[in-house]
Amino acid sequence: MQTTTRRFITAEFEKALANFQAMAASEALHAQIAEAVALCVAALRDGKKILFAGNGGSAADAQHWAGELVSRFYYDRPGLPAIALTTDTSILTAIGNDYGYDYTFARQIEALGQAGDVFVAISTSGRSKNILRALDAAEQKGVKVIGFTGAGGGEMAARCAICFKVPSDETPRIQEGHEFIGHLLCALIESEVFPR
Repeated sequence: MQTTTRRFITAEFEKALANFQAMAASEALHAQIAEAVALCVAALRDGKKILFAGNGGSAADAQHWAGELVSRFYYDRPGLPAIALTTDTSILTAIGNDYGYDYTFARQIEALGQAGDVFVAISTSGRSKNILRALDAAEQKGVKVIGFTGAGGGEMAARCAICFKVPSDETPRIQEGHEFIGHLLCALIESEVFPR
């Protein structure tokens, strides 16, 4: 293997480990995770649902986490009501065509969101226009928001009930942190709603 390739691999591992160590050491992050789980569990027990949205890799996270809740995470149990707003191409293209891409998630929250639902908004920059529009719709509908961003938080940070700001400015590191926190939420929600 070439020396430059080895150096790159080593550097990437070191950055990923440093990012996770910073997250693991953050008492504030631990408290936020517990708070987010409580928010989601209360919504689900009240007959509400969890909505997810993001762009690109964050869209993949939205679909992934919704799938973990609707299907299963660690063990068999009844499905939990969760919807990824990133998956219906007819809806996405209709909204994009009729209203513009900035409204792709806001329009769906207007149509599907109910007071007491939870919207998980994912944007590594915290500045994605269609996510910010979705926050407007969530506020109007009484939908609580859990945000996932990078270190800066962008415009999203102040507009979320809880905002997970992964302590990095690099998109891959932010997304790795999001994926881990998302898995924690799925596992803990599952075990709280359907304890074994």
